[in-house]
Amino acid sequence: MKLATILSLYVTRVFVAAVAAMQAGLTTILVLFDFVELLRRSETKPRATFGIVSEIAFLRMPWLSMEVLPFAILLGGIIAFWRLARSHELVVVRSAGVSAWQFLAGPVLTAALLGAFATAVMSPITAAMRARAAALDAAYLRTDSGGLALAGQQLWVRQADRGLVAHGIAILHAAGVSLVHGTLTAAHMTVFRLDAHNALLERIEAGHAELAAGVWRLAHARVLTPGNPPSPPASMTLATDMTLRRVQESVASPNTFGVWALPGFIRLLKRSGFSTVRHRLHFQSLLALPLLAGTMALLAAGFSMRPQRRGGVGRMLGSGVIAGFALFVVAKFAEQMGDAGTLPVVLAAWAPAASGLLLATALLLHLEDG
Repeated sequence: MKLATILSLYVTRVFVAAVAAMQAGLTTILVLFDFVELLRRSETKPRATFGIVSEIAFLRMPWLSMEVLPFAILLGGIIAFWRLARSHELVVVRSAGVSAWQFLAGPVLTAALLGAFATAVMSPITAAMRARAAALDAAYLRTDSGGLALAGQQLWVRQADRGLVAHGIAILHAAGVSLVHGTLTAAHMTVFRLDAHNALLERIEAGHAELAAGVWRLAHARVLTPGNPPSPPASMTLATDMTLRRVQESVASPNTFGVWALPGFIRLLKRSGFSTVRHRLHFQSLLALPLLAGTMALLAAGFSMRPQRRGGVGRMLGSGVIAGFALFVVAKFAEQMGDAGTLPVVLAAWAPAASGLLLATALLLHLEDG
């Protein structure tokens, strides 16, 4: 048992060194490409100085590093195990009576711990830095409506409304939404005011709306109630707990939230009537990252520990790289299916990693036990 532990620690050390080198190399390449793209976008933006572009690239670097972590584990693991097999060290390990499952326990556990560290520690830091990078990008590099990204410039909001009844609900639909100089406006707004049992009390049609502190200011608004003619156009206000920050956060990328902040924000989105699919999918993907990292380590071992005397090493290593990228494509496809509502969120986030784990386990069983 002591010998198996020592050999597993040795293999783990070689594995960690290769993964660290691959992680640094892949992150550097992606950061350089990202920096060049930011420089290209800044050519027509006089306010986007070289310092601003450099700051955005630096703030995006941790997010890019997290994105390439599974590939760094896969490629670094392939290189590490291939070197061990080429130098016949794995042959010596097996001749000492240590099975592949024993000396692979350390690398797989280390990979899973790297994924857990990225989820629990790095994701909040990455989210904060990416949110800051997105704000700088919106301020200096974009030319749209102040960084407010709404599908079709429309906004749906569900909120409490105590103006007519004690436990009323208001559903607001704003069209032609824009953000100019820090003020959120809508070219048209429809408000459905309901009671606690979702019965319609009145409807408001406003020709213009503006979000102020604690209220919506409605202009050219007509009030329609069942059985009565529309009221003459007038200006009015509607109390709201929505703020500009909440509106911006609701349409922000889920990547700007860490794993610890996502559950509370998802509950907030549900209360406000916004879709939570993207944020729930991102949350589940973060939870599945340790499993995906461990799966990549097993895949690397399964495709690179073949003895040199059997030949076909290049084909075997190429198959490992192809399998890893195929798993990435499957994961992205499942993510799109989950985002569209075709697949349950949990299944879309966990199924690719689980299927890859089954594939890697079957490959190692064939390699080790015949």
